[in-house]
Amino acid sequence: MGPKPFLIAALGLALLSACDQPRSREPRLNPRPQPADDRHLPPAALSTGTAVERPGPYAWDAEAARFTFNGQPLKAGRLWTFEGSTDGFVMTGGEVLPDETRGLRVAARAFDSVLRSPSGLALQGAQFNHVLVRVTRLSQAPDWDGSLHYVTAAHPEAPGFMARPLQGAEPEVNETVILAYDMRRLTKGGEDWVSSEIERIRLDFDDAAGGEFLVHQVAITEAPSAEDAIALRPAT
Repeated sequence: MGPKPFLIAALGLALLSACDQPRSREPRLNPRPQPADDRHLPPAALSTGTAVERPGPYAWDAEAARFTFNGQPLKAGRLWTFEGSTDGFVMTGGEVLPDETRGLRVAARAFDSVLRSPSGLALQGAQFNHVLVRVTRLSQAPDWDGSLHYVTAAHPEAPGFMARPLQGAEPEVNETVILAYDMRRLTKGGEDWVSSEIERIRLDFDDAAGGEFLVHQVAITEAPSAEDAIALRPAT
C-alpha cells in the first residue's frame, strides 16, 4: 500500500515551512584596514623639521609679494599664492589642498601625477617666458621629474613641448627651492613657447606615488633684464 494522502500532505507542509525559514547569518570577515586619510593632517605631521631655502639668483620677496632676479623685481603676467585656496589648480593622480597661508599642499597618489594651472591664461609667450615655482618637499618619492608642459591654441600637452628647470634641482625633504624655467630655451620644442599664446601650464614633480610638496607660489614672468641676467646651466 502506498503512503497515505495525509502523510504526503504533512511532508509537503514541512518542506514549505523549512524553505520559509531565514538562513543562518554567516560570520563576516573583518574589513581590510584602510590607510588613514591624511588630507586632514597638517603638513607638519609629514615634515616636522624647519625647511631650509636653497639660495640662488631667483628669489621670493615676501614683503613685496613678488619674485626677483639678483634682487631686481620680475614683472608677472600671472601670479598664484594659494592663500587658503587652490587658485584653480587641479591634480590628476593625486590631491591638492590649500594649507592656510603657507601654500598649496600637493600629494601624489599614483605614478606620473600632474598639477595643472587654470586654463585660459592667454599670455604671450614672447613677453612672459619664465615660469617660477617655489616649493618645499614634505615627503620623499623614488623618481624625481621636475618637467613643465604647456598648452597653446595650436597643441595640447605633448612630450615634444616641455622644459626642465635651469635653477632648482630635486629638493630634499624639508628643503625649499625655486624651480626656474626659461621657456626661451625649451628642452624640447624649439621656439614654440615664445611664438605662441600660452593657455595653461602643467607641472610634473615626481614620477612615483608618495611624494608630497607644499607649493608656495607659482608665477609666469618676464625674463630678467639683460644687465641683470647671468648664464645659467640647466639643473641636473
